Amino acid sequence: MDIVSFLIGMSWMSAFVALLLAFFLLTVETNNKISNRLFAAYLLLFAIDNSGLFINENFIKEHLNLEFFRWTTSSLILPVFYLYIVSVCFTDFRLSPKYLLHLAPFIAENLIFAFRLYFVDDVEKMKFYDHHNQMPEFYSLLSIGAIQVVFYSIAVFSVLRKYRAIYQENYTNPRTSIYKWLIQISTVLFTLYYLSIAKNGLRYADFELLWIWANVVLQFLLLVIICWFVLKALNHPDLFRGIDSKLQLARDILPKETSIAEVKNNKSEAITLQISALKDYMAEKEPFLDPSLTIQELSNQINIPVRDLSVLINHHIDQHFFDFVNEYRIQKAMNILKDQSKSQLTVLEILYEVGFNSKSSFNTSFKKYTNLTPTAYRNDS
Repeated sequence: MDIVSFLIGMSWMSAFVALLLAFFLLTVETNNKISNRLFAAYLLLFAIDNSGLFINENFIKEHLNLEFFRWTTSSLILPVFYLYIVSVCFTDFRLSPKYLLHLAPFIAENLIFAFRLYFVDDVEKMKFYDHHNQMPEFYSLLSIGAIQVVFYSIAVFSVLRKYRAIYQENYTNPRTSIYKWLIQISTVLFTLYYLSIAKNGLRYADFELLWIWANVVLQFLLLVIICWFVLKALNHPDLFRGIDSKLQLARDILPKETSIAEVKNNKSEAITLQISALKDYMAEKEPFLDPSLTIQELSNQINIPVRDLSVLINHHIDQHFFDFVNEYRIQKAMNILKDQSKSQLTVLEILYEVGFNSKSSFNTSFKKYTNLTPTAYRNDS
């Protein structure tokens, strides 16, 4: 088998697995229909874009308008991926007219092609297709693609940073699998997209064999990633839970003329009493035992407005809500591990008892506060 045949074979497999996963996402019963459909749309667009490597040349020449249109669909891939990321992060996400702005490059490209290609005669179309690598319209497609990679990589990681900040300030469930999944998928995909930009540069250099090998390497990586998507979907169907994007960060609640430093340095007697009451409540009532405790729920329990509670914890106590609650969980776990009468309890039983629901998160948090694993701490006690 020569290198070109190998490349075509891998592109077939990548497209097939992507379509298979898209079909699964579109048909599986779930409450996360929007995010699943957006991810399915991303995979479908990927398969369409990838099909250019294995579509029969004669078929292309008989349907040139379809091939030109296929080129333009590549400008939809990253907008759909961005919307997928937003939909997974935030439960209140809904498709709205404002997102139509993401279609602008796709519409612009098709308007250009309408006047330049779609309605010209077959001779002109064929002439363009045979020399498309030297045509300014094709340069513009590649340029738009490169600009989109830069723009959407910034946009996606900005959304993830916001998600992480809101999560830490308002939620205590130690499951971080959603964030890790989105960070992993975004990092891997955008790394490939930047490599693809570099690969496209070889298209115009006198290194045809190197360009083919670059395609082979990228196709292999894409196939591995698509298979990874499939395994994630099968083994972790619970990844797609989000948070409310309307929640505010504590720094945004403060008056604009008030700095965080001023808040920390000016603790009134009332604030001191609130902190004392909060800590007494945490110690006596142990609300942290609820693994899904949120700042809104704690606010309702102690009758402090959620905005005031957020500022109290995040700035006056100087901890994220996530860390503030987990510290109490770890302290209770330490007490249980030292208690000889409870030595029959396993570490797994203890972590569930104190409000964690993930062994990896419990171990990470425990080591953060004690510099020891739970087992090592128990043995040293």
